[in-house]
Amino acid sequence: MNVPIQQALMRQVLRGVTRRHFLRDGSLGLAGMAMADDMGFGKSLLASEQTGKIPAKAKRVIFLHMAGAPSQLELFDYKPDLKTLDGQDCPDSFLKGKRFAFIQGVPKMLGPQFDFEQVGDSGAWVSDRFPHFKSVVDKVCFVKSMQTTQFNHAPAQLLLHTGNSNFGAASFGAWSMYGLGSENNNLPGFIVLVSGGKTPSAGKSVWGSGFLPSVYQGVQCRSKGDPVLYLSNPENVTTQKRRLALDALKRLNQTVYSEVGDPETLSRISQYEMAFQMQTAASEAFDLKQESAATHEAYGTEPGKESFANNCLLARRLAERDVRFIQLFHWGWDSHGASGSEAINVGFSDRCREVDQPMTALLKDLERRGLLDETLVIWGGEFGRTPMRENRGGREMKFIGRDHNPAAFTMWFAGGGVKPGTTIGATDEIGYEAVEEPVSPHDLHATLLHVMGIDHKQLTFMSQGLPQRLSNVTKPSRVIHAMLG
Repeated sequence: MNVPIQQALMRQVLRGVTRRHFLRDGSLGLAGMAMADDMGFGKSLLASEQTGKIPAKAKRVIFLHMAGAPSQLELFDYKPDLKTLDGQDCPDSFLKGKRFAFIQGVPKMLGPQFDFEQVGDSGAWVSDRFPHFKSVVDKVCFVKSMQTTQFNHAPAQLLLHTGNSNFGAASFGAWSMYGLGSENNNLPGFIVLVSGGKTPSAGKSVWGSGFLPSVYQGVQCRSKGDPVLYLSNPENVTTQKRRLALDALKRLNQTVYSEVGDPETLSRISQYEMAFQMQTAASEAFDLKQESAATHEAYGTEPGKESFANNCLLARRLAERDVRFIQLFHWGWDSHGASGSEAINVGFSDRCREVDQPMTALLKDLERRGLLDETLVIWGGEFGRTPMRENRGGREMKFIGRDHNPAAFTMWFAGGGVKPGTTIGATDEIGYEAVEEPVSPHDLHATLLHVMGIDHKQLTFMSQGLPQRLSNVTKPSRVIHAMLG
């Protein structure tokens, strides 16, 4: 983005923000920072008003979202008591007053379907579905007491990624860009990669900018072919011709902006400019053929195919190039008993094999290259699964599945200021509800912003006459200091 466009976009965003607003919520420095980043004063303004109060531990985030919600009871939250209850009718006293997405009547209790063992110096419980991951368990901080208020996929995904279960709010990645800007002028600061054949249930809103200017939204890229559709020049169109065309289009858009004053016009100009810069930078960043045979073997990658493994390797390459926020979505974890493709006793093991080796290789690779300490890696789904077997219509289903459970799920974190080899929180004896150190999505947002050097209470944006923030304005949220090293 060139300087005149940045200055105009900054003026538009800040228009109407009074000194009282600035002193109250710091929105002046935060709103202008990313647009002014290349001008040299954006970073210093933000640092003096916001991040200087909190030393930043993480420069960037890699968020591995397992869309569909993996079962914590088959992976990390081992419950021997639940194993002894396997096959018994769930007590009426337990079911009374509880609401489920699909369970009806009296379901059977369902013990863990795979073997667990304690591994590493930390003695963390990990199931046999993740044999590779066991080797890095001491690099990880588990939070076993995650809770949410939503038991349907789309609202739960929105709450986890935007802080609001309704459409229209800004995603965590967009907030990060709004607060910190980008350190790479040739690639988007917020890049999204999808595998598993589907986008998340909540759609592209989980990486959208919501009420923030659209310049902050995530850019979805592909792990095969052109990273972005139509990134390459058409046949017989040279780079020089494309530059001339973009300059002409820029002049037209600048004329429209001078007449209408819509900041989205400036966002459009900046996006065209970014696309031009990406023609060289993105093609190089996404070229997995540059990696060694040993690296491909470690990740289990296959260049030319779309896969979670390829996306993990791309995430490391993007982290090396100072992309601020890298989000990977892998679909297929909705472990019901309606079909074998996602059931606990069939498809679940396939999903585990798809992610185990590459996510382990990612942590090791980041550490080997000196990037893990400044990169926050996040892994998890949008909610947990029930300790009872799903029985739609009150009948036992053909495949083994678990229903949605918002009362408890597990996420893990590594690098970027997180305390390794630790476990935060605990669930009850059957893994249904968090009973120690419950952590809400807003608590998580407050904590993750903290490690990035941002006071979550100060990261605000005025929308519809109200101050908005990722960590919620109306309900209290807190930084989980026990997670931090």
